[in-house]
Amino acid sequence: MTMTDPVADMLTRLRNANSAYHDSVTMPYSKLKGHVADILKAEGYIAAWKVEDAEVGKKLTIDLKFGTDRQRSIAGIRRISKPGLRVYAKSTNLPKVLGGLGIAILSTSSGLLTDRQAEKKGVGGEVLAYVW
Repeated sequence: MTMTDPVADMLTRLRNANSAYHDSVTMPYSKLKGHVADILKAEGYIAAWKVEDAEVGKKLTIDLKFGTDRQRSIAGIRRISKPGLRVYAKSTNLPKVLGGLGIAILSTSSGLLTDRQAEKKGVGGEVLAYVW
């Protein structure tokens, strides 16, 4: 059976593993998921990610990051643009998550960017997710 929204599946797996205090989470790999994981790593929300060969295709393994006393680094993660309702943001009206404390992940013509990177480049695009 084909999956209609693989990014939502990725975010849900991350959210569930984070709330259960798992050290890592594994999911099917795609380039888009790899770029989302790269942004999460660069912003400090996850410890590491790697791609491994599976029986069929490849799998993406994300190592979650916890602070002292097992404090979660990801407080929340939410899918914004869905297959049934796409959400776009202009370069002049980019979303701010928690007043700038979180990040918005956007799919732009320049690739996947955070809201701050998109503002610097002056581009808009589809709002994939909010992470805080």
